[in-house]
Amino acid sequence: MFGISHLSFPFLVLTFGLAAAAVWVAGIGLSSTTDALASRFNLGEALGGLLLLAITTNLPEIAITVSAALHHDLGIAIGNILGGIAIQTVVLCLLDFRIPGKHPLTFQAASLVLVLEGILVVAVLVVAVMGTQMPRNVSFMHLAPQDLLIFFFWIGGVWLLNKARTDLPWQEKGDAPGGEQTVAMKRRKEDAQKKTQKAGIGKTIALFLAASAVTLIAGFVLEETGNGIAGRIHLTGVLFGATVLAAATSLPEISTGLASIKMGDYQLAVSDIFGGNAFLPVLFLPATLISGSSVLPQAKNTDIYLAGLGILLTAVYLYGLIFRPRRLFLRMGADSIAVLLLYALGIAGLFTIARAH
Repeated sequence: MFGISHLSFPFLVLTFGLAAAAVWVAGIGLSSTTDALASRFNLGEALGGLLLLAITTNLPEIAITVSAALHHDLGIAIGNILGGIAIQTVVLCLLDFRIPGKHPLTFQAASLVLVLEGILVVAVLVVAVMGTQMPRNVSFMHLAPQDLLIFFFWIGGVWLLNKARTDLPWQEKGDAPGGEQTVAMKRRKEDAQKKTQKAGIGKTIALFLAASAVTLIAGFVLEETGNGIAGRIHLTGVLFGATVLAAATSLPEISTGLASIKMGDYQLAVSDIFGGNAFLPVLFLPATLISGSSVLPQAKNTDIYLAGLGILLTAVYLYGLIFRPRRLFLRMGADSIAVLLLYALGIAGLFTIARAH
């Protein structure tokens, strides 16, 4: 992109930081306008959250995937997608740390619907891992079957989740007793919704489109400057994509999650993370179409390792949502502490594997 990756190292770092800041600010705008549009057009929580919000908060990943596919530099795209799932799951640790009250996030937000969302994340990641073992020349209508299967898994999962939110045959529609928001938090959520509804629909759509455009452009800049920085510090594309780049592109999820916590909507905070994580592997489909070759069979052992790490971290939170820990350790639940430790060990293992090869 205009040779930006060949600029001086200090300028690359500065540009990368500015692009990350733009992603953060745009993410705040995307969060508020997406919720307002979902409410205005009666999209429902599944379509508004799992579809619209998952896609918009993952616009940096979409931009990076498209750019990498155009440049046939698929290593950084694969690392960003699979590494992004792991680090976005760690975002729940930050949200757990920020919630008020005497109980952890998974106790407050516990719901069977969230468990189903987590299972969807695991399902698409398992299909992605299986897809890495397929031959490159296996295709269906010039599309890789594993990419199509991930896409259909995601579509089917969203449909089932939409059905579960309104017709789950469990007491209280699958919500656990004793969680939910306090009266004060519910009032803050209602006040926030009224504030967004006061804005005109034209202004809301304009802000949504502007935030989306900023996020897309910043995503391309992140990919270009990230490639340059990785090359200067001799860090492979998968390592940079799974760590620094994945952290930068997770900023919209952080801003959205913090906004949900502020409103007292803990279930939405968890749903945004799980929904975005379930959507990320869908990006292998456009990556294959743009690059002209099947992407997943080109995955390295580090990519498969990252997918396993994402499954492991998601499984920890699934246990947390089911067992609902009550005690806090360092202002977080035991599940968040476990996720932090496992992620640190996982990244250490990732660098060990990369050095060995």
